[in-house]
Amino acid sequence: MNEFLNIAEEVQSALAENKPVVAMESTIVTHGMPWPQNMETAQLVEADVRAQGAVPATIAVYDGKIQVGLSAEKLEWLAKRDDAMKLSRADLAFALAERKIGSTTVAATMMAAELAGIEVFATGGIGGVHKGAEATFDISADLRELSETAVTVICAGAKAILDLPKTLEVL
Repeated sequence: MNEFLNIAEEVQSALAENKPVVAMESTIVTHGMPWPQNMETAQLVEADVRAQGAVPATIAVYDGKIQVGLSAEKLEWLAKRDDAMKLSRADLAFALAERKIGSTTVAATMMAAELAGIEVFATGGIGGVHKGAEATFDISADLRELSETAVTVICAGAKAILDLPKTLEVL
């Protein structure tokens, strides 16, 4: 899988020196907010991580690789795009094989962080069981990933638009 992984030099150095690294998803950049608020938010979050003494590692997919840690230029490039796929576990292999541009959800970010050797991931909220799931079976891959991937997720909890009692039951 390492042939599909590109770890930024700053992130590699921090990991090699056993310094703290925090993985971050990129879906908020491509699907969560419009330009330029998406870029401003990403920059603020990365600055907050740095202020606490850690290296931010925002994760996205382009050039046929999972990119772990984005330069300011690549982050802006991603923030301005309207053709980025929203990648979860099920979409990641397709995006890599087809050299698509994509942002990572919680599940895909956890997978990539584990591959890169990053133990901590910060995000706003995780996915869960959607309202009406008894008919649609719409349950986020985030829940399964939390049970299978050895990455600590720091977040505010499940997103409020979900069926929280059912999400808690699945957790």
